Amino acid sequence: MLITRRSALFTSAAALAAPSIGFAQGAAAPVTGAGASFPAPIYQKWAEAARSGISVAVNYQSVGSGAGLAQIRNRTVDFGASDAPMPAAQIAEGKFLQFPTVMGSLVAIVNLPGIADNQLKMTGEILADIYLGKITRWNDPRIVAINAGVTLPSLAIAPVYRADGSGTTFIWVSYLSAVSPEWKDKVGAGTSVRWPVGNGARGNEGVAATVRNTRGAIGYVENAYAIQNRLTSTQLKNKAGNFVEPNTANFTAAAANADWTVPNFAASIIDTAGANSWPIVGPTWVIVPLEPTDATRALNTLRFFDWAYKSGDALAHELEYIPLPDAVKTAVRATWSGVKGPNGAAVWSA
Repeated sequence: MLITRRSALFTSAAALAAPSIGFAQGAAAPVTGAGASFPAPIYQKWAEAARSGISVAVNYQSVGSGAGLAQIRNRTVDFGASDAPMPAAQIAEGKFLQFPTVMGSLVAIVNLPGIADNQLKMTGEILADIYLGKITRWNDPRIVAINAGVTLPSLAIAPVYRADGSGTTFIWVSYLSAVSPEWKDKVGAGTSVRWPVGNGARGNEGVAATVRNTRGAIGYVENAYAIQNRLTSTQLKNKAGNFVEPNTANFTAAAANADWTVPNFAASIIDTAGANSWPIVGPTWVIVPLEPTDATRALNTLRFFDWAYKSGDALAHELEYIPLPDAVKTAVRATWSGVKGPNGAAVWSA
């Protein structure tokens, strides 16, 4: 049975604000990870369950994709996490292994008086022009034209974006680049871009909090943050020309079009075809060293994600993430044999 946004299990906003997810008590060789805030809610759920399920303790720091990649390059954590795939050259140079863990969806969130959740309709072109500074008020004729029957206030639009290096930003601006030639030419895509207008906040947590506290604000977050904070999200017009709501069925419809045969599992799921496809879906990746200095911690890292692949799908569905297809999980596990301990032996064996 599909679980809708508002029937999902909620985590308190206070818990969401905490950047560190730690469960180190009573477990040998705890695993440390750092990076993307996009998957932090599901990594939290998985860590809570895996602690008792397989006695693996995970401490995950939600610091943003850029910081997570820096920490794994410096070997200060056991795994880095990013919503933007690491470039192939950097993977080869750093002797890393990259694999996806789950897929998630970005939503536009707004703070508008009198507007209900998923009542407002938006298009990618309008979103791009808001962040380009070309549309500045909520009753702009272009927004009014696609929202018949909705009373839009004469209120200034306050765009909010990620101030830190962010894979969430990479997904968002990749979408804007796909639907707006002007955005692609003037701003482009990357984990950090030069924003024409707006105010920055750190992490999905920061963007969610800033939009919640700013009248007239609009921002972008991973769907779980909209769920957990009970924020107002919008419909989006997809590639087929249909306005679709952010829900599990539409996320899954988009995810079905992912091509996992690309090197390093760096699949893109932006603005895919399909009548019901949600247009902003992306995988999130984990990066581990092929030559870790601590074989036990490396093994526990892989044990944790193996457990998540086997037993974590239901928890992912609760937060409306999209689990990987079984065939992809099998393909990922096959690459883990490349992780070798200091003695040259593979740390993982199926």
